[in-house]
Amino acid sequence: MAYKHVQWGWTWLLYLIFSTVMTVVVIVGVGESEDDEAVWVTVATVVFLVVLFFVVLAFSRLEVTVDAENVTAAFGYGSPKKVVAHTDVVAVREVRNNWWQGLGVRNISNGWMYNIWGLDAVELELADGKVFRIGTNDSERLTAALILR
Repeated sequence: MAYKHVQWGWTWLLYLIFSTVMTVVVIVGVGESEDDEAVWVTVATVVFLVVLFFVVLAFSRLEVTVDAENVTAAFGYGSPKKVVAHTDVVAVREVRNNWWQGLGVRNISNGWMYNIWGLDAVELELADGKVFRIGTNDSERLTAALILR
């Protein structure tokens, strides 16, 4: 059973909008000053916003694909990305993450977790004893796709 699901992290996008508004407020406030330091504050603020934009772009989208050979979880538009061969998976189960485990790419106690939103996840137990958790808002279909492959 082929499976493909894209999940958006709206929190990241809202954070970007908030940061953009705050950046504009800082630039407008600093722009009223004729001090040379004001120019550097403006440049630093714009650089920060550009870096933030690319970080948000990289972590606001999580695409999970299950095909005949692999399970792939990729943030943004392809990176960071983790590919797990079905032959390496010994068990699949639906789990619930703790809120303190956070979002993004995380090293958890016994493996790795990719999570973009919420607490629901599917955990792949690997042959080497480690786990790979994929945060998802579609845990039933993802689990079914992994079990029925």
